[in-house]
Amino acid sequence: MSQRAFAAHGRDRTSLNVGWRFLRTEENIDHVVYDNILNDTNNEVLKPWILPSANNFINDADKHYQRPSGNPSTVLPQAQKDFDDSSWQSLDLPHDWAIQGPFYEGYGVPIGGGMGRLPVQGVGWYRRQLELQAEDKGKSIYLEVDGAMSYAMVWLNNKLVGGWPYGYNSFQLDLTPYFDPGKDNYLAIRLDNPTNSSRWYPGGGIYRNVWLTKVDPVHVSQWGTSITSREVSAVSAVVDAVVQIENKGNSSLRIEIATDIHVGEASGKKVGEFDRAAINLGAGERKSVNGSLKLDKPRLWNPVPNQQPNLYMAVTRLYSNNKLIDTFETSFGIRSLAYDANKGLLVNGEHVRIQGVNQHHDLGALGAAFNVRAAQRQLEVLREAGCNAIRMSHNPPAPELLDLTDRMGFLVMDEVFDMWELQKTPYDMHLTFAQWHEPILRAFLRRDRNHPSIIAWSIGNEVGEQTTGETGAAIARTLHDIVREEDVTRLVTASMNAAEPTMPFPAALDIISLNYQGEGIRDTPAYSHLNNGRRTPPQYPAFHAAFPDKMMLSTETAAALSTRGTYLFPVTDVISAPVNDTSGGNSTSMHVSSYELYSADFGSSVDKVFTSLDKNPYVAGEFVWSGWDYLGEPTPYYSARSSYFGLIDLAGFKKDRFFLYQSRWRPDLRMAHVLPHWTWPDRVGEVTPVHVFTAADEGELFLNGKSQGVVKKGEFEYRLRWDDVVYEPGELHLVTYKDGEEWANATVVTAGEAAQLQLQPDRSVISADGLDLSFVAVRVTDGQGNTVPEAANAITFSVSGPGELVATDNGDPTDLASFPSAERKAFSGFALAIVRGKRGSSGRVTVTAEGTGLQSAKTIITTR
Repeated sequence: MSQRAFAAHGRDRTSLNVGWRFLRTEENIDHVVYDNILNDTNNEVLKPWILPSANNFINDADKHYQRPSGNPSTVLPQAQKDFDDSSWQSLDLPHDWAIQGPFYEGYGVPIGGGMGRLPVQGVGWYRRQLELQAEDKGKSIYLEVDGAMSYAMVWLNNKLVGGWPYGYNSFQLDLTPYFDPGKDNYLAIRLDNPTNSSRWYPGGGIYRNVWLTKVDPVHVSQWGTSITSREVSAVSAVVDAVVQIENKGNSSLRIEIATDIHVGEASGKKVGEFDRAAINLGAGERKSVNGSLKLDKPRLWNPVPNQQPNLYMAVTRLYSNNKLIDTFETSFGIRSLAYDANKGLLVNGEHVRIQGVNQHHDLGALGAAFNVRAAQRQLEVLREAGCNAIRMSHNPPAPELLDLTDRMGFLVMDEVFDMWELQKTPYDMHLTFAQWHEPILRAFLRRDRNHPSIIAWSIGNEVGEQTTGETGAAIARTLHDIVREEDVTRLVTASMNAAEPTMPFPAALDIISLNYQGEGIRDTPAYSHLNNGRRTPPQYPAFHAAFPDKMMLSTETAAALSTRGTYLFPVTDVISAPVNDTSGGNSTSMHVSSYELYSADFGSSVDKVFTSLDKNPYVAGEFVWSGWDYLGEPTPYYSARSSYFGLIDLAGFKKDRFFLYQSRWRPDLRMAHVLPHWTWPDRVGEVTPVHVFTAADEGELFLNGKSQGVVKKGEFEYRLRWDDVVYEPGELHLVTYKDGEEWANATVVTAGEAAQLQLQPDRSVISADGLDLSFVAVRVTDGQGNTVPEAANAITFSVSGPGELVATDNGDPTDLASFPSAERKAFSGFALAIVRGKRGSSGRVTVTAEGTGLQSAKTIITTR
């Protein structure tokens, strides 16, 4: 808002994303640390100044932290107002300092495969001047950081304000005591990323949005509204609102509170208003005001595709002596949730099968730096598969991602912790859990509680405490009770990959959430040679018997592995097998076969998962591991950069597995997907199995016009298999049938030599705001336009006009070329260029792709 808007609304919230200076050092040369985990006496510990930042989220005032008098003894030049940062890098936020690389290769490197082989480690400094006017005197000034990785510490004008250690939380700091009205004010933020601090790619830097809020000393608290609905039907609904107000001023005031409800946005039609309330609020005091109203014929929030995800906006206004002093907007939805042990999830009384995926927070070649369009694209492709639910694994997401799931109608399991007191890596958050679990959890809940897309809270993922008996169960109950104090409308869970039904841990949870145990772990003959790890038969029946009143779902299924466009022979004749050099894998190329029958040692194929779910229909559904490939955790080849688990590769190209899920999740879609490709010059006369993913129940396959037979799906079969086809070049043609009627046909032909490139942007018109993106796919084709399926040509991208090339990729988890590189080899015939419009410069952007010996291609993107 402008100053004029501030006068009208009482609150000015502006972006601080533009105009930062940045410097990173791999070593800590500052001689300060959050906590002295390395027992280095040369470093001053700043934790006593940081801990008080948690106080607003610690309910027991007796446990609040007291800030030491004065400032730390170590004087940090980077935090000083007069420090010369002109030699530092200029940049805008969100920013991930590691994503440009280069990748670390091989073994014995600072950052290995688990964390994505990118330089996330080190200390990063961000500096920026703040524009605080003389008329800001008397206002409360807040810094809001949506996410900074990690151990954030904030200085204003040489004074240490506070910080937040957990890199995934959003947090707010009160700058009021430290700013000089009408003078230059300098903000400095220091981040510290340890090595061995994560099991996946965490990113580095201030990787989400940053805001500056100016408001009257009497105002709605941080995330201070809670809006819920009850007695929900198509006829009416009761909406309950709780508004917390705080007085940071020096005198008592009488405050009037008015909250209206509008359709969609604050500018939408007003459909209701709560009774006005008035309170007396003393200096330094906080109070909450409750209200209820009945809405007739509410527009309900429902998941797509069957219903509409309707939203409302509550606009809360505070008045003092009839003067408007604050305006606070809260987006919410009206819907009911029910969790049935035998039926599963019911939204507004209707059963909704959870067809979900797990998503890590990185955006592929863009890294952890959040971008709304990139996240929206991920959700769009997932929705095409029939996905209706996202598990935020394993941390709080960017707030804008939840805005997207609200608007797009996805269900969400919102998750906060990957570990508790027991570590998974040496420097993960187990080091701060004891002092920070309550503020981290309450901050997470208060920020996200008004999002209607969230259907459940997850307090942990595969935590070590699940098998430590009563000790672990006690922690689970503590966290569970905190959640229920903050939100009584949703149930609480934690994902279990090792807990057993007779253990106390699952009894502490509202929902039974199993990782891989539902379909069984290492329980079939193909996995019998594996000596490391748990071995368990399918656990759905045992947990259902032990907890007959609790809804059950699988928070991680499958852990299937594949590399897009790669097919290795021979093909296993079973429905699920672990990857090794004789079973779907090649440790030299570090690629995994896309016949989609292979998994991690602890996992299962899609076919095995579907079988277990269909045999246990009371299970509410699944969250597949994973939706998209992600940076880090490159099982089974840790010399690679990114995972093999996704339905979709890191660049956004669909793997064959995408279509297997689509055939189940969208059973009315007339689709038939044939694999493998049919360009095998070295396989003439050899058996080359053909598999088909389709919702049809039978099909007939023809090779160069000759029938290869009719195949029908049997019970608990999810693909059509012709395992004895002998390769000869030419044409595969498929005809499928469902319930005796022709369903969908498909044709695959042998491609010729690579001859040309074809470009296809996902959008040809984007905003000229410096943020919006177009994802431009390049395809290597023969002279007839057929994709050359094993093409690996080097492609060079160039961009002219008011746009710029942000990154390139190809989806190959072994490709260690830096993402900003303009040159990228095609992988299985495809590559990707990510193009951004320059801020404020509209016009025509020309994207060109060139390759040696290939006809080049161009496409036009218009920025507005």
